[in-house]
Amino acid sequence: MTKYRIQKFPFTRIATIDVCEIGKRKHHVPAMLELDVTDSREKIRLYKREKSNKISFTGWLISVIGHTIKKYEFSAAFLKGKNKLVIFENINVSIVVEKNVQGQKVPIPLIIEKAQEKSIESITKQITDAKNQQLNDQETVLHKKTGRLEKIYYSFPGFIRRQVWRYFSKRPHQAFKKMGNVAFTSIGMMGKVNGWFIPISVHPICFGVGSIIKKPAVFDNKIEIRDILNMTILIDHDVIDGADMARFIADLTKNIKNGLGL
Repeated sequence: MTKYRIQKFPFTRIATIDVCEIGKRKHHVPAMLELDVTDSREKIRLYKREKSNKISFTGWLISVIGHTIKKYEFSAAFLKGKNKLVIFENINVSIVVEKNVQGQKVPIPLIIEKAQEKSIESITKQITDAKNQQLNDQETVLHKKTGRLEKIYYSFPGFIRRQVWRYFSKRPHQAFKKMGNVAFTSIGMMGKVNGWFIPISVHPICFGVGSIIKKPAVFDNKIEIRDILNMTILIDHDVIDGADMARFIADLTKNIKNGLGL
C-alpha cells in the first residue's frame, strides 16, 4: 500500500476558496503591464541612505497606489443595487502576509488603512510588524483572534459560506470595514517569476504584483537593460468605464516610473 499523510487544512485556505468562487462572478477587466522601475528603485536606495529610514519597495508601491486611486475614486467604488455607487473617502488596502503557523506557511490578510495618507515608512513598518508577529492556527486576521461568528463560518458547507460573501458584496459599508476597497497581492515577493499572474478578487480593484526582471527596453531612444516590474490590475467594469480605466492606468504608470513620494 502506498504511504501517505494527512495534513490539516488551514482555515485561511477555506476563505480563499470562497473568495475565488465569488470573485469569478465579478466583471473585472485585467490589465497586464510592464513597468520600468529602474529609476524608482535607485531613488529608494538613495532615500534609505540619506534619511536612514526603513522603507521597502512594497511599502512605497502601496503608497503610490493609494495616492493615485484617491484621484480616481470611482476605481475603488462599490456597486450598490443596480444604479448606485458607494465611494469611500479612504483607500484601505488589503494585502497578504505569509507567516509560519505551526510549521506551515499560511497567507494572512492585513489591512493598510488610509493608504492615501500614510507615509512610506509607516506602511513599511506595519507590514514588517505583521510579518514578525507570532500567531497560532486560531488567528486568521492579524491583530484579531477569530471571533465566534467566524468560527461558525468555517464549520458551514461551501454553499452557505458563499452566501455569506454574497451578503457582504451587497452591503458595501460592511465589506469595506471587513476587507477594505483595494486588494494587493505580491507573488513577486515569494520568488522570481518572469511573467504575469491574474488574481481573483472580490474587491473593486486588485493589484497582482509579479517579479522585477532585468529586460532590454527603450530608454532615451536607446536600448538598455532596465528593471521591469510585471503587474496585473483587475478593475471592476461595473463601476468605471474604459476611458477612465485608461487614464487611471496611465497616471499610475507615470507615478511608478517617476518614483512618486521619493
